[in-house]
Amino acid sequence: MLKMSKNLPNMLESTISKIREMLDGNTVVGTPVQVSDNLTIVPVSKISIGFGGGGADYVSKKQNGQENPFGGGVGAGMKVTPVAFLVIKDGNVRMLPVATPANTTADRIVEMIPDTLDRISDFFESRKEKAQE
Repeated sequence: MLKMSKNLPNMLESTISKIREMLDGNTVVGTPVQVSDNLTIVPVSKISIGFGGGGADYVSKKQNGQENPFGGGVGAGMKVTPVAFLVIKDGNVRMLPVATPANTTADRIVEMIPDTLDRISDFFESRKEKAQE
């Protein structure tokens, strides 16, 4: 005959507190990485957590005044998946998603457009600066 244990809630609470210790704001939005004077990268992640547990006190047929034996367990798992990077350059913020690789040539071209536009803009700015000198 099984009876609900008073130990199981304590086990679950302990597991949840350990998960809280592992997680903080820096897990989702990471610590900024200063690459240069005008470039900072901030990682952004998605977190998935699962946990569960079970257990019971086993009632002995012989009541010898001792506490009933308890059997149980608790388990947890956590997965951190990068989803994007915030790129802060010269006061402008751009989000670069971490996506699966492009399957077609058209997808690759679309992915390259923002970087290509930045390079073109930098090229014209450098020519403008040279002309002013």
